[in-house]
Amino acid sequence: MNKVITDGLVLMPPPFVNGLNVWSSGDGTPGSDTYAVSGTGAFVPADQDFAGCLEIAKTQSVTKLRYMGETTILPGLYLRVTARVKAVSGPLPSVRIAGWAGGAGGAAVPGLTGFGPATALTDYGQVVEVSAIIGTGNRTGVDMVWRNALYGHFGLDLTGTNGGVVRVDDIVIEDVTSVFLRDLLGLVDVRDYGAIGDGVTDDSAAFEAADSDARGREVLVSNGTYWLGGNVTIQNQIRFEGTVTMPVVSKLILQKNFDFATYLDAFGDEETAFKKAFQALLNFNDHDSLDLGGRRIDISAPIDMQAAEGTRTTFASRRVIRNGQIQPVAGPAWTPTEVTSAGTYSTASAKTLTNVANIANIPVGSRVSGNGVGREVYVTAVNIAQQRLTLSNPLFGAAGTQVYTFTRYKYLLDFSGFEQLSQFIISDVDLNCNGIASGIMLAKSGIIFHVRDCFINKPRDRGITSIGEGCQGMLVDRCQFISNELDLPVQQRTSIGFNTNANDLKLRDNRVIRFKHFCVIGGSGSVITGNHWFHGDNEPNGVREGGIIIAQSNCRTIITGNYIDNNFIEWTNEYDADPNMTGGYSFGGLSITGNTFMCSDTADWFNWIVVKPYGSGHYLHGFSVVSNVFKSTVGNIDRIEFVDTTYADLDYGRMRTVTFEGNHFTAVNEPVYNPVVIAHTQASVATDWIVDSGNFLPFKGRVRNIDAVMPAGRISDTNNVAVYEQPFAVPGIGTGGRQARIVFGTAVKGAIRVTMRVDNPT
Repeated sequence: MNKVITDGLVLMPPPFVNGLNVWSSGDGTPGSDTYAVSGTGAFVPADQDFAGCLEIAKTQSVTKLRYMGETTILPGLYLRVTARVKAVSGPLPSVRIAGWAGGAGGAAVPGLTGFGPATALTDYGQVVEVSAIIGTGNRTGVDMVWRNALYGHFGLDLTGTNGGVVRVDDIVIEDVTSVFLRDLLGLVDVRDYGAIGDGVTDDSAAFEAADSDARGREVLVSNGTYWLGGNVTIQNQIRFEGTVTMPVVSKLILQKNFDFATYLDAFGDEETAFKKAFQALLNFNDHDSLDLGGRRIDISAPIDMQAAEGTRTTFASRRVIRNGQIQPVAGPAWTPTEVTSAGTYSTASAKTLTNVANIANIPVGSRVSGNGVGREVYVTAVNIAQQRLTLSNPLFGAAGTQVYTFTRYKYLLDFSGFEQLSQFIISDVDLNCNGIASGIMLAKSGIIFHVRDCFINKPRDRGITSIGEGCQGMLVDRCQFISNELDLPVQQRTSIGFNTNANDLKLRDNRVIRFKHFCVIGGSGSVITGNHWFHGDNEPNGVREGGIIIAQSNCRTIITGNYIDNNFIEWTNEYDADPNMTGGYSFGGLSITGNTFMCSDTADWFNWIVVKPYGSGHYLHGFSVVSNVFKSTVGNIDRIEFVDTTYADLDYGRMRTVTFEGNHFTAVNEPVYNPVVIAHTQASVATDWIVDSGNFLPFKGRVRNIDAVMPAGRISDTNNVAVYEQPFAVPGIGTGGRQARIVFGTAVKGAIRVTMRVDNPT
């Protein structure tokens, strides 16, 4: 680069032969004395070494010569000032290149070096060349670093003993920027624009000046540590040899190099680089994705994602973190926080705990446990002044005051500081928790958090946790959840894949291995398709836990095309503050279709479908189990379905629209159907035939309706004369109402097929 050529910049001062009125014996500023009138200098038209030169008598301790023209100083511009001098008579002085730095308004710029290295004259008549380089960058070879100067008055100083006489050839000022920076390399160095790189001086302006001047070339951050005290945006390509430091709230936006590798080069630390890259992701619109470049990021403590951003508590534009691995470094920062405290619960305010002692020590995001508390209930908000906690879900049986335990797990990526975060995606990321950390904690609210093609590997406690409504419409696609408790018996496990509280979960094509529960689903409208979750162990006649826990009675959920292995679907209403059925909807809206259910070496009382009412008066209304395959290996089981009556039983007299049909059973002692067709043979004549449902109806329920009674051959009286009359049916008799009475007008015998229902089909 040569500004004389490229920008037409005039640097060279006029020769002395043109007159001495532009050559000052002072600083060169307007109004200073000139050699044309000072009497201490004179033009010599002919000299054996210099064609024309200025002869100066040294009369002051520092005798100055300055060109009064303003020589422009630009960021990235380097000037070399050269003078050829010789001693003529008298004491021999020293000579150095010198200058006066000017700033805005013609004021001197303080704190800058005003001269270069001095050279002593040692003999008369010997021509000595002195030079110095002036520039805005603190680089090797620069003698006078003028960081904030706009122009200069250049020349030389004579120092040492007075009384000597020297002659000075015409002074040369030339652009030597190419010595430091070559256009062929396409680089601009931030040091050339005044960056110091001492880790203290604010170099923000120098970075932006370099970027502004780059115009498509690459910005180079050469070796050093650069403090950037404010927001910095770099529009051109940038390369870091040095590193930067910044305040937490200040943003570094790299528009052409927005990837983790560049931020790692910039900050030199993986955690800081990830935080700063995430901060930038949420604060400019040129990129929707942060590419981790397939790198592994080791972090020493949970990343508070909102604190990393620093200024926002809501964000609703699509953003993606993709393509890398994040894992914890073992240490005390990952130890869950546990607090016990008394609080008061009232069903009138179903998501609130009041009068909570020790509330200041209870973190947002803590899991709540205690009597009458359902699974995966979390603290969504803490009001210290009012001693009040907001909960993610109601408590089914905790009215009154009791002591609760609040456990705050620690997550690799913790979004709980956001009040609302929507349309955020984590894609192709391995959250390698290593039994040290949990995976992801969602924001308090938001829609469409999407986790796709990720591994959530060995979470210590939880894979994904929702503490509020941040799971609304959440998508979990093609992920693998691998437990850290693979070798433990099921009942000793504590880890859970994920939970939700809001509606419209989409759970598709995931693979899940040996958690206590795959998921606890609190909302409705879930679509669960194509997943494989298996939670068995190596224990003989082993006990199993629920794989999917549906915690809302009227769940509006589809479970289709999954492989459900050594666990069961558990359907509860544990998120109901008043779990008794007093009105509204009971257990309904669940369709289980086309799945493969398998178990191995389990207790014979194991079941794949468990309904657990937490209060009385509940019944099924709208429940389909259709075209599934149920198979037990290493021993038979009794039934596929069961009602857990720990708290209450179902009301079998109110069943409506329940369908169990088209299913296939292997090693199941009592298959289940609804409707069920029972073949009955009456060997002796009778008017009343008693037909038993044989425990074939769902949940061993009562016979509520008879759809059809069809003869299976000849119906005859005591004389073996055929009888052609239509009987009527009385359902729900006998023990548990599991029998029906078929009544003929004449005592008859023969065989019939009776279609029984556990429900009212309309």
